[in-house]
Amino acid sequence: MKIQALTAVTEHQAQQADKILRTCVHCGLCNAICPTYQLLNNECDGPRGRIYLIKQVLEGQAATRTTLTHLDRCLTCRACETTCPSGVQYGKLLDIGREQLEQQLSRPLLERSTRAVLRYILPYPQRFAPLLTLARLFKPLLPDQIAIPTPRPAPTFGARKPQTRQMLILEGCVQSTLAPSINQAAAHVLQQLGISLISAPSAGCCGALSYHLSAPADGLDFARRNIDAWLPYLEQGAENIVITASGCGVMVKDYGELLQHDSVYADKARRVSAATVDLVEVFAAEDLSGLRLKHADKIAVQAPCTLQHGQKLTGAMEQLLQRLGFTLSPVADAHLCCGSAGTYSLLQPELSAQLGQNKIIALEQHQPDIIATANIGCLTHLQSKTQTPVRHWIEIVAAALVV
Repeated sequence: MKIQALTAVTEHQAQQADKILRTCVHCGLCNAICPTYQLLNNECDGPRGRIYLIKQVLEGQAATRTTLTHLDRCLTCRACETTCPSGVQYGKLLDIGREQLEQQLSRPLLERSTRAVLRYILPYPQRFAPLLTLARLFKPLLPDQIAIPTPRPAPTFGARKPQTRQMLILEGCVQSTLAPSINQAAAHVLQQLGISLISAPSAGCCGALSYHLSAPADGLDFARRNIDAWLPYLEQGAENIVITASGCGVMVKDYGELLQHDSVYADKARRVSAATVDLVEVFAAEDLSGLRLKHADKIAVQAPCTLQHGQKLTGAMEQLLQRLGFTLSPVADAHLCCGSAGTYSLLQPELSAQLGQNKIIALEQHQPDIIATANIGCLTHLQSKTQTPVRHWIEIVAAALVV
């Protein structure tokens, strides 16, 4: 097998792709756990088939529109990585394959325009916020598959406790507009543990949206901006960079690898990635005996793919909530994606809707009072399909906290 010296594939990417492809033993266990393979029952809509398609393109076969369609249908949920006995790094191979196909093929104008608009608006709260306001006004005129969340009232919290420790928090882009209450709840609960959260004003979008929407260079520019914004705070003693959106967490934890060949940012990126933790990791490392909670709700947990498969924190949210005394209801097929997957719900609405409905059926089987998640995309997607309240787990903890 020889990876061709193709336009979009650097020498490092070619070596990486070759190593990944040689790791795969084509056993097909990945297909059994793949959400799109389960829906479509098509070999090319499962990881093994997509690996073959990417291999063909990287070996020099001309890319086709059909190949692009099958790769577009992939959620990048990475459940296949969790189940793979050979440790195939499918997500990295998919990024390389998609980048190559974007260079070889020209998408139809509508697709190019849609992706460009998403990249132009969603990473920038000052652009997204007024558009969201308009969307809420004209919600009855919009297609049903477009989830427009209703405004959420600002939470009210009690007195602050003195804090002796500081951690940075990513304000982000979409979450800071749709649900600022999530970071507010995180700050409130961490205050009870003596930790204050601070934000770097010049930090912004993590870069994941652009990176996975055919603009990897733009995504890395967002990463560099965040690195420059956060490093001074780390040097001044901030312990960690706390991420409350698990999708952003995967991206920031990958900065070190994504920028490893950048002579200016490689070391900086590694330091930032090493300092990055998901919020659930912060709580898992703390003594929580001082938190007094009232437990009235039965919770169904939706563990985002970016938490369990991307960050490899399977079961972490569930274990934490149980440690805090909450009652969890069982959820069938908890490993399966809800269909949100970043912008997937906008670009693949039919598949996304099917997956979302399947997930709601599983979550509501035992009639929970509330659904807990750890990612704003999952939260918004699921809430559009149920009357059961869907909240970030830290909002549930904050609401139950007795101060």
